[in-house]
Amino acid sequence: MTTGVATASPAPRVSAAVPFGVLLASYAINAMDRQIFPLLAPEVRREYGFALESVGFLSTVFTLGMAMAGVVTAWLLARASRKAVLQIGIAVFSAGTALTVLSRGFSDMLLYRWATGIGEAMQLTVLLAIAVNYFTTARSAAVGAINCAFAGGAIVGPAAGGLLLGAYGSWRVPMLVYGLVGFAVMALVAAMVKPWFSETPAARSEAAGRGGAATLRNRNTVLLTAMSVIGGLVIYGYLGMYPTFLREALGYAPATAGTVMSIYALGALASVGGGWVGDRFPPRLVLAGTFLGAALLGYLLFHGSRAFVTQSSLSFAWGVVVSGSLYVNLAGYHVKAVQPGLAGGGSGLFVTTLYGAGAFAGYLMGWLATRGGWTSAGAVQMSLLSLVGAALALGLQSDRMSR
Repeated sequence: MTTGVATASPAPRVSAAVPFGVLLASYAINAMDRQIFPLLAPEVRREYGFALESVGFLSTVFTLGMAMAGVVTAWLLARASRKAVLQIGIAVFSAGTALTVLSRGFSDMLLYRWATGIGEAMQLTVLLAIAVNYFTTARSAAVGAINCAFAGGAIVGPAAGGLLLGAYGSWRVPMLVYGLVGFAVMALVAAMVKPWFSETPAARSEAAGRGGAATLRNRNTVLLTAMSVIGGLVIYGYLGMYPTFLREALGYAPATAGTVMSIYALGALASVGGGWVGDRFPPRLVLAGTFLGAALLGYLLFHGSRAFVTQSSLSFAWGVVVSGSLYVNLAGYHVKAVQPGLAGGGSGLFVTTLYGAGAFAGYLMGWLATRGGWTSAGAVQMSLLSLVGAALALGLQSDRMSR
């Protein structure tokens, strides 16, 4: 039997801008939910009496849910459309965000935060699959567009959250508002995203690529997996604990810290450019260069001036280098390391390893900061790990990537 998706005539590429834009908007809501908790962590910590490493774990445990969601997502995709699975993911992370306000202690808050990650991973995995299967000639750029959507949400999320916190004096208000907005965006996806775009078959993608390993057990994928683990610890060390560093170590007000995080997200808007670079230059040079940049910026963030202008400038540069290039190209190269038919496995491995490591990034950063201070924590988790990542990148074999 032939399905409607299989027989539908291909839509013009210009038409894809509308449903892709809607999906990107839904991912921006994801970013708003993800970014708000670290900004509110000092209020949560004071109310519940949590230790620094405990609130750090709460800030990043959602990535453990993301790492564990692969099996659930695969099971659902075998039984439902990509669009339906994506909407389920939005519902799960929005519900987890809203329910956080009902937490009575560490255990149930940890559960709600973990659940948000499951929903976010479902959405991200499906969104990556849609992008790489439809935009077959510019995969890294498509992934970059997805990361730009994250940046958009990350710009709005902390700034609006800081304003809501200041206006209402309760950390629960921003969490509840962002959770409800997620449910609203589900209706927009239902109305605007059609099967000809969301259900593009993998066969179309396979016809557009050449090369790549025939198995996930290959040198490039092994190295990329190790770099994704490092990337998760570095990226979420910053995202999970840097707002707390600004609030507790530098004495920034909530709105000011939110502004700095929004400026970081402006840098992440360079993601399409970062993907373009990744599509045109050797992976070893791109990843080694971005890891070296992360090492330098990570050191300066925790050792530099307390001034708002300095921290904002460094955060903007961090957004360009780490979110705009490192994250995007780790995701893109995982797909390119294997034959097109294994694209889903490559992106799933990226999600599992990067976000699995990221789940413990906040706890590690908090543990290091408690014992050695914020400057030591930044030097170890931001700089030293990034230098290891740069060394691993030099072992990549560009000629064995798919084209």
